[in-house]
Amino acid sequence: MTHRLHRDCLLIMAGIAATSAQAAESDAILTLGEVSVTAAEIGALSTQGIFTSVDRMGADLIENQSVDSAWELFMRMPGVQITEFNQGTTSGKLSFRGFNGEGEINAVKLLIDGIPSNTNDGNMPFIDMVMPLDIAYIETVKGTNDPRYGLYNIAGNAAIVTHTSGDYRKLRLSTGSFGTQDAQAAIGIEGDRLSQHYFAGGRRTDGYREHADLDKQSFAGKWFLNLDENGAHRLGLILRDYSADAEEPGYLTFADSRADPRMTNAYNASDGGNRDMRTGSLHYEGEVRDVSLVARAYRNEYDDQRFIKFSADAQQQERDTRERHTGLLTSATWRPAVDWAHQFALEVGANVENQDNTSLRYLTNERVRATQTRDQDFSLDTLGAYVQTVVMPTAHWKIVPAWRVDKVDGDFTNNLTGTTAPINDYGLINQPKLSVVYLPFDDTSIYANWGRSFQVGVGAGSFLIPPRVADIEPSINTGMELGVKFAPRDGIESRLALWQQTATKEERRELNNPSGDSVAVGETRRRGIDAQLNARWTADFDTWVALALQESEIIKPDPNQPATQGKEIDHVPNWLLSTGARYQLTPAWAISAEVLGQDDYYLERTNTQPRYGRYVIANIGANWQVNRQLALDLQVRNLTDEYYEYVWYDGAQSLHSPADGRAYYLTANVRF
Repeated sequence: MTHRLHRDCLLIMAGIAATSAQAAESDAILTLGEVSVTAAEIGALSTQGIFTSVDRMGADLIENQSVDSAWELFMRMPGVQITEFNQGTTSGKLSFRGFNGEGEINAVKLLIDGIPSNTNDGNMPFIDMVMPLDIAYIETVKGTNDPRYGLYNIAGNAAIVTHTSGDYRKLRLSTGSFGTQDAQAAIGIEGDRLSQHYFAGGRRTDGYREHADLDKQSFAGKWFLNLDENGAHRLGLILRDYSADAEEPGYLTFADSRADPRMTNAYNASDGGNRDMRTGSLHYEGEVRDVSLVARAYRNEYDDQRFIKFSADAQQQERDTRERHTGLLTSATWRPAVDWAHQFALEVGANVENQDNTSLRYLTNERVRATQTRDQDFSLDTLGAYVQTVVMPTAHWKIVPAWRVDKVDGDFTNNLTGTTAPINDYGLINQPKLSVVYLPFDDTSIYANWGRSFQVGVGAGSFLIPPRVADIEPSINTGMELGVKFAPRDGIESRLALWQQTATKEERRELNNPSGDSVAVGETRRRGIDAQLNARWTADFDTWVALALQESEIIKPDPNQPATQGKEIDHVPNWLLSTGARYQLTPAWAISAEVLGQDDYYLERTNTQPRYGRYVIANIGANWQVNRQLALDLQVRNLTDEYYEYVWYDGAQSLHSPADGRAYYLTANVRF
C-alpha cells in the first residue's frame, strides 16, 4: 500500500501541475451546494481561518434526503468513512483520516449548533436528534491544527448547523421502501428583535431486514433575542428532545448473509432498545469595542437501554447507559487596526465540561436479567484553554500560530466491588499548532499545517484501576498537511492535500469487555492523499468528485501484541470515493446521480482474516418543482441493488450486517 500511495501521489501532483494555476479564495474550504456563511469581521474566528481540509455541504443538498439518521448525510462528504452497523438505535457513525468507526477510538469531535455532542466514549448518538429539514449546513474539519476543541478532537471535528434565522414555513412528507414513513415540519419567525424557530419530525420504518423496526421522534425550539437595536448583543436558547425505539436484526454468519441477507436469527427475536436524549443550551454573542465575545452553556442528557445477542454461542446482554454532561465554552476575539500588518486578530478561548456517567450491564435471557456484569459510576471533568493569532504580514502570507492546553480530572466507583479509583494523572496536555498559507495569486492558496491533538481513555480506561499501578500517559497525535486549493475559473474549485498523523501510546476500548477497560495499541501512523473537484460548468450543470487514498499502520506495537507489528489497523479502507452530478433540465425539472464507494478492510490487527467491506453503489434522483409551494422528489438508492455490508470478527468467526438493498423514496416538500 505504501508504494501505491507514493505512486498515486506523484500522478495526482503531475495532474495538478498541468492545470491552470489560477485559484480559489485565501482559505482551504470546499463547498457543495449553497451555504450562507461568510468571513465576518466580527464574532469568533471561523473555520475559514483554519488552514486545513474543510468541507461544507448546504441545505439544498440535505433537506430532501431520506435517511434514518443524520450521519448518513456525511456519505457525500469528501474523505469521510461511514460505518453502518444497522443495529437499531446503534445504527452507524462517521470517521475520517484513517480512524475507523468501530467505537474503539472515536477520533471526531461532534458539534451541533456549536455545542459538544459526543457521549463519554466519543460516540455520536446525539446526531440522531437532528433531521434533514432543520439543517442549514454540515461541515468537517480534518487534521490536528484546530485549537478550538480538545477532548475527542483527535483527527478533527464535524459540525451540524441548524436554521436559526429567517422566515420560513416548511413541511416534508416522505414514503418509501421497507414501510418507511417520514414527516418533518419547520417554522421560522423573524421579529424586530426576537427570532423564533421550531422543528418537529418523526420517522418509522420496518427496515430492510426482518426484525428491524425503527420509530423515532425529534422536537426542537430555538429562540434568539437581540438585546439592543443594532444587534451588538444577542442571546439565544435552544431546546431539543428525542426518543426512539428500535428492534435489532443482529449479525449473520457468512453463509446466512449470502443466502438471505434480509433474514434475522431466531435468537435475536428480543434484541432491540430505546433511547431518550434531551439537550439545552444558552448562547450569547456580543461586541464590546474591538472585542467579539461568544459564550455557550449547555446540558446534554442521554439515556439508553439496549439488548443484544451477538452470535448463537453468546449470551444476550442488557446495556444501560445514563450520562449527564454540563459545560461552558467561551471565546474573545480582538481585531485591532494595525499599521504593521495587512490583517491581525487574536483569539483566546476556554471550555469546561463535567460528565456524570453511569454504565450498567447484565447477562440476560429474552430480556430477563440473570447476572450483573457491570455497575459503574464515574465522572470526567475537562478544562481547556487556547490562544491563536492570525497574522497577515504581507498580502501574500497568512500565519496562524496556536496553543491549546487541556486538563482532565474525575473519579470512578465500581459498585459491584465497592472500590474506587482516581483518574490517570495525565498532567497538562500541551498541544502546539501552526498553520501557514501562501497566496501566489489572488485566487490561489497553498497551505501547510502542523499540530498536536490528544487521546485519553474513555469509561474505565480513564482511571487507575488495579491491577494497574502506573498512570497511563495521554496518546499524543502529531499531524501535518500540505495542500493547494485552486480554481481555473468561476464556479470551479479544487483541492489536493497530502497528510500524515502519528500517535504515541495509542489506546483502544475493548468493546465487549465487562469492565469497559482499554488496551494498548502502540505507536501508529496514518497518512493519505485527498483530491477533490467541485465544478459548476454552467448555470444548470454541477459535478463533484472526491477521492481519498489512505493507509494506516502499527509502527511499534504494544509488547503484548507482537503479531501486529507493521500491520494495518482494522476496518480502515485504503480508498474512499464520492462523485456525482446534478442537471437542471428545465426550470421545473432536475435530475441527479451519485456514486459512493470504499475499499475493503481487515477485520483485526494481525491482518490474518479475509478482507471485507468493499462497495460501489449508485443513487439517482429527480426533482419536480410543481409550483412555488410544492416540490416532489424521487430518490432511488443503491440503484443496482448491490450487496454490501459491515463485518466484524469476534475471535472465532466473521459476523455480517447487510446494508439496505435497492430502495425508492418519494418526498413532497411544501413551502407556505
